[in-house]
Amino acid sequence: MSIALSMCTFLTGCSDDDTGNAGDGFDRERMLVNWADNIIVPGYTTYVSELAALNTSVESFTNSPSVESLDDLRAAWLSANIAWQHVGMFEIGKAEELTLINYTNVYPTSTEDLVQTIESGSYDLTSVNKQDEQGFPAMEYLIYGVKNTDQEIVDLYLQETTSQPYKTYLIDLAERLETMAQTVLDDWRNGYRDTFVNSIGSESTSSVNKLANDYIFYYEKHLRAGKIGIPAGVFSSERLPEKVEGLYSGKSKELFIAGLDALQDFFNGKSPNSNLTVEGEGLQSYLDFVNTIRGGESLGALINAQFVAARAKAETLSDAFSLQVENNNGSMLETYDELQKNVINLKVDMLQALNIRVDFFDADGD
Repeated sequence: MSIALSMCTFLTGCSDDDTGNAGDGFDRERMLVNWADNIIVPGYTTYVSELAALNTSVESFTNSPSVESLDDLRAAWLSANIAWQHVGMFEIGKAEELTLINYTNVYPTSTEDLVQTIESGSYDLTSVNKQDEQGFPAMEYLIYGVKNTDQEIVDLYLQETTSQPYKTYLIDLAERLETMAQTVLDDWRNGYRDTFVNSIGSESTSSVNKLANDYIFYYEKHLRAGKIGIPAGVFSSERLPEKVEGLYSGKSKELFIAGLDALQDFFNGKSPNSNLTVEGEGLQSYLDFVNTIRGGESLGALINAQFVAARAKAETLSDAFSLQVENNNGSMLETYDELQKNVINLKVDMLQALNIRVDFFDADGD
């Protein structure tokens, strides 16, 4: 008993109130309501709206290819991709069932297979074998990388004999992104929101435990490793500049910062919707409630400070991470190191404080 009390005092201020959903007195339902109503559903609503605009831009470009309509399409692609960065972490419910992230943002796209698929005119975008031939990376290649110059890209889509398969595929990619996102949003609106909010327990399948794990998995695997570590060569014997997100557009840093901002906002219970300035119950307030202290400082404050430190380091990087890896990979590695510090804060200290077990396996260590 004395050992347990000592451990409790060391890590948290352990509330005497045992009326909470997880036995710690914290109102998990209130946090779940904030997550659902002020963060996740508004995030998907914005995402679907941006995808609708993207479809409109695809239609305009394919109907009348020009440098101007290509520029408009690229702007719509970027806006929708940034909106995606705010919902990609929520691999729960219908998004988990659809494995939404695998059909939305697997990069780099397999360009050789992609071109063969387009020119064959026969494909099934629901196939797992086509995950790296669709989503934002495939669209990026088709509007940024398929030819060397903007005019050459426009000319490709103007050619009477060869343009139609490319136009059709571009249309199909945009429509599939919107259809999948709308399916997830409809599910949240038509029952899953209540299922999610009512799952207030502390078991491994509860909403808090599952989403906390999904959040950390996304931070560790998709942000830290996918956007920075893999292209920087952290997990290989050489640098891999061709593995960056935004390879053809050069928008790597913008997409990374959007993803980092989304992760910090969620930690703080803050809505991504500019019309909703809500900063409600979240992981940060949960840590404050159980009075989690590390080294004499609030763990929540330490996590936020580390987000700031990682962002400051990332802001020094080139807009195109491929160029950064090739020209000064040391700065990429330094950014990775700053991100890694929050893996420890989130995955070890936070989950221990909130009595949540890690539910995923990783082979690269913490």
